[in-house]
Amino acid sequence: MSIELLIENYGLLAIFLGAAFEGETAAFLGGVISHRGLLPYWSASLAATAGSFAGDQLWFLAGRYAAQWRLVRRLKEQPALARATALLEKYPTGFILAFRFLVGLRTISPIIIGTTRIPTGKFVLLNAAAALVWGQLFTALGYLFGHGIEQMLGHLPLHRHLLVAAAAAAVVAAAALVFRKMKLSAGRS
Repeated sequence: MSIELLIENYGLLAIFLGAAFEGETAAFLGGVISHRGLLPYWSASLAATAGSFAGDQLWFLAGRYAAQWRLVRRLKEQPALARATALLEKYPTGFILAFRFLVGLRTISPIIIGTTRIPTGKFVLLNAAAALVWGQLFTALGYLFGHGIEQMLGHLPLHRHLLVAAAAAAVVAAAALVFRKMKLSAGRS
């Protein structure tokens, strides 16, 4: 079975699951794949949106369920989580809309939000709105990146196109993490 056939058969499921558990790379690669014509753009972007929404809802519910566990209470006392919780308590709506765009906070934030008194309905609505923006943005970036690579390098075989896209996504993620650590280090000085 060729990679193209695998993507056509299981690509939307892979984008959904990848967006639910990993995030940006899955949505970005969904855009690259849709640029190649293997999946419709709107299907890929909606799979990324739905995956992001579903994953964050699961983490939120895990936070609700585990809020009273001693381990969770101890974790919330860690400096990074304490800062995230303070931001959440000060700006709950803004935090819920923005956490998925903040490197290093995407997975832990819905758990922390789940441990607070923020109503479930409010989280569902804000999470849906943020997931819609996020899914469209990262899928569009992948689509545009695919177009740019094709303009620069010509029509590459699919596996090379995906490798270039994955490498670019990894470089951007690494740069964001380095920038964040530098910013945190500068703030402690």
